[in-house]
Amino acid sequence: MGSHEQTADVTGQRFAALALAALGVVYGDIGTSPLYAVKEVFAGNHPIPVTMLNIYGSLSLIFWALVIVVSVKYVTFIMRADNRGEGGIMALIALALHTVHDKPQHAKWIMIVGVLGAAMFYGDGMVTPAMSVLSAVEGLEVATPALKPFVIPLTMVVLFILFFVQRSGTATVGAFFGPVMLVWFSALALLGVHNIVDHPAILMALNPAYGIEFLLENKAHSLVAMGNVVLAVTGAEALYADMGHFGRKPISRAWFAFVLPALVLNYFGQGALILGDPEAAKNPFFLSAPDWALYPLVGLATLATVIASQAVISGAFSVTRQAMQLGFVPRMEVQYTSDREQGQIYLPAVNWGLMVAVMILVLGFRSSNNLAAAYGIAVTGDMVITSILATVVVAKVWKWGWFKAGLLFACFLSVELVFLAANILKIPDGGWFPLVAGMGVFVLMTTWKRGRQLLSDRLRGERLELSMFLDSLASSMPTRVAGTAVFLNADPKGVPHALLHNLMHNKVLHERVVLLSVQFFDVPYVPDIDRVEVRQLKENFWSVVIQYGFKDIPNVPEALALCADAGLAFSSLETSYFIGRETLIPRLGSEMAFWREKIFVAMFRNAGSATAFFKIPSNRVVELGTQVVL
Repeated sequence: MGSHEQTADVTGQRFAALALAALGVVYGDIGTSPLYAVKEVFAGNHPIPVTMLNIYGSLSLIFWALVIVVSVKYVTFIMRADNRGEGGIMALIALALHTVHDKPQHAKWIMIVGVLGAAMFYGDGMVTPAMSVLSAVEGLEVATPALKPFVIPLTMVVLFILFFVQRSGTATVGAFFGPVMLVWFSALALLGVHNIVDHPAILMALNPAYGIEFLLENKAHSLVAMGNVVLAVTGAEALYADMGHFGRKPISRAWFAFVLPALVLNYFGQGALILGDPEAAKNPFFLSAPDWALYPLVGLATLATVIASQAVISGAFSVTRQAMQLGFVPRMEVQYTSDREQGQIYLPAVNWGLMVAVMILVLGFRSSNNLAAAYGIAVTGDMVITSILATVVVAKVWKWGWFKAGLLFACFLSVELVFLAANILKIPDGGWFPLVAGMGVFVLMTTWKRGRQLLSDRLRGERLELSMFLDSLASSMPTRVAGTAVFLNADPKGVPHALLHNLMHNKVLHERVVLLSVQFFDVPYVPDIDRVEVRQLKENFWSVVIQYGFKDIPNVPEALALCADAGLAFSSLETSYFIGRETLIPRLGSEMAFWREKIFVAMFRNAGSATAFFKIPSNRVVELGTQVVL
């Protein structure tokens, strides 16, 4: 075998491995939708009558929603809008912001819309694990009604175990995800075929005319039905969010070759079952299985929903870290659970916060029927926001122009806005929960961003110009002591407050002083060659700027080691780090509402330390405090 063939073979194996892994991580959410999507249409809190026309019509709508929203919008278009290979709402915000860097007002609106999308993602992240796991465990009721009292406790146990094992990292369990989901999608397809064989005429529902006729005939019910049809496409945003892990091609190939056919077969199989036995509408997924397969199917479904929930939880970790780097949330503890994959992270605060929210949802709503009302509105809101941001990217970055881009995304928005309108009807039944949760996250993120800006303005107002300070040192130099002092400095042109405080109280300067600024850019990664910028100033002062992307892992000592090439070598035992620690005092009549100032002060007080965030050895750190009135 020639080297070219060997390379092609290895590439093919790697591609297959990536596609299999993508099955486990990316398609868990959308792959578990058959558990509840058809059931909600015919047996949810707002059921529609079980008639042949309604069965054909709703299946047609589900099929075309999968084609238009997932296949065309996400797989064909949105996944091409990547930020250096990375996807997700934060990458889309960064791309859209690049187009309006000279228009601050436009940038502000893009930022607000994008943060709203990220907040909706958290709302969805709370409902998905609760809805998925609960709907799987409810299969026990189908097996025997005597097990009904155990459904809620068993769901709580499964969820607790899921959140508890997060700290060990997804790498250990990740190896099983792909094969389990391979079995799951195969089971979906086989169950579908098993039922379609009895009523093959159900395949006529592939004709979009049935969907259109259904909407026209059921004017009163059609909007409610659309609110349940959207359950079939929940999880579509995960394709885009997890693109950086696997690449666009493995994700899209897995969708067209395996996931889409399996989903369509299963939905149509459920429709065929209801056509033959209208009573089966109460839980068509589990009733479509032969009796002997029911308990194994409940076990497999529970595993699949745990995997679906895992993808959402990992996504929440990833979005939080990206938002942290871009300045939308305070610093918090980030643990890296893999030596090889820097995308595999664990945030204890996010993990336990999500677990509490999910468990409250399960105990509050108590059934997947009730939870379905809470599900969907956050997802559709996220989809609409993605379309709006993508229109900006396609028009300006891809240079399609506003007319072409607007025309393309108007097609998607026409479907998504109907979904959104349908889900607005669910607000009184439970749709309020993800909205309230999402708005809470939105307020916290925008308050933190605005508060940081306000604090930065206050400090800049009191700043001393670096060039003037160095000139004044030349005329009256204080005592210099051995060693290197590194002062963290938010403003490279100003003198750090910690340096002024140290000079005022200790009356000495180290023989070498490094003013260190850390900057985050709205790109995923900054290559090592661009990591540090070093400038030598007067009086053995140095200016160092460290640059990170929003998915980089900040590590200051590691980055400072790269300065040796520029003649600035560090000895860890002779280097001290000086960090300013501000105590904030809110005041009435500031540029930010007083209640938001109080929230910002509380968040600031509880934010993680710069020492831990930047991986600075804590025994080499000196903190110097100052009070700031906002």
